Amino acid sequence: MNPNTVLYDNECSFCTFQMKLLSWLDWGNRFALVPAADARVGVLAPDLTAEQLNEAIHCVTSDGRIHRGARAIRFISLRLPLLVPLALFLWLPGVILVAERVYALISRNRQLISGLFGCKGACALMPDRAGIGAKSGKAKP
Repeated sequence: MNPNTVLYDNECSFCTFQMKLLSWLDWGNRFALVPAADARVGVLAPDLTAEQLNEAIHCVTSDGRIHRGARAIRFISLRLPLLVPLALFLWLPGVILVAERVYALISRNRQLISGLFGCKGACALMPDRAGIGAKSGKAKP
């Protein structure tokens, strides 16, 4: 079975840092990480525009469904043992609606957040997990 694919903005240091965290939490290699600028995105999700891809994380499931923003986080979290409590919380009635608004606020301000938390430096310090090159489809250096 093909893994689920996470589409993310690789021009955003905050987003890239989140994908590094995801790669460490994905013990079962259930997710392929694909930058939004990658040519494969056009095949995986042809209806998504560049603007949509830059606004939110997207998860394309192995059966072709697409989850966006907080709903993508909920889908991903349910499949990663350490994040299951977060996923269950996001399934409580009404929580996903609030989570979508919080996600949109963070997304609009992610460059500012990156600067405030020094994510660019943190991203450089956090090593890639072995095999992340294969997961993201990029050749390892």
